[in-house]
Amino acid sequence: MSELMTHAELERRLREIGAKRYHINHPFHRMLHTGKCSKAQVQAWALNRYYYQAMIPLKDGSLIGRCEDQDLRREWRKRLEDHDGDETRPGGIERWLKLTDGLGLDRADVISTRLLLPATRFAVQAYVHYVRERSMLEAVASCLTEMFSPQIITERMSGMLAHYDYVTPEILSYFDKRPPQAQRDATFALDYVKHHARTPEQQQAVLDTLMFKCDVLWSMMDALHYAYVTPGLIPPGAFVPRDSDG
Repeated sequence: MSELMTHAELERRLREIGAKRYHINHPFHRMLHTGKCSKAQVQAWALNRYYYQAMIPLKDGSLIGRCEDQDLRREWRKRLEDHDGDETRPGGIERWLKLTDGLGLDRADVISTRLLLPATRFAVQAYVHYVRERSMLEAVASCLTEMFSPQIITERMSGMLAHYDYVTPEILSYFDKRPPQAQRDATFALDYVKHHARTPEQQQAVLDTLMFKCDVLWSMMDALHYAYVTPGLIPPGAFVPRDSDG
């Protein structure tokens, strides 16, 4: 890319990436949202996704820890509160554990992360390291997948409530608060990259970062599909459902 894009063109290119590469298009997610997953497969998804949720505050804390912009630090602290909660309200991590509890998973097993798929661990750690090691512009851009998350959350909630009789609104409470939080965070991050990517090279770095983040999320879905759908090869040490029918 040799010419500087307008803000509108940069946003259009970002949205094109999301339309093609966001994991809402993954076969495992289509199964999950349309009632095609067994309970065991839903459990495997929730258990592995917990690791991603639990590592988000570490990722965000590392960004804050090297950020010299007070306004950016102040904005980013909201994300820590969203996931960690405080003395008066539970955060996203606790609400995700309500989901895994409701699906019949042992909370200690979930929190220990000892039953993760290896690919889940590698993908999430790659994301955390990316935010720690790349430029501040790329670190902020890595959360631009939140531009697309309200749609996947809406489909997930309606689909799971419609198709799985063991799923209730209460155990899906994690998703109640996420759409407005994600919209707030995505709006901020999109505005930030538009105004801080001031060269063609920086704009390309923003595009590449969104592709990387989409790859992280897609690879997590690939691992679930390989282990629990086709060919069904569960790695040693990973979660093994009690029975295939859930």
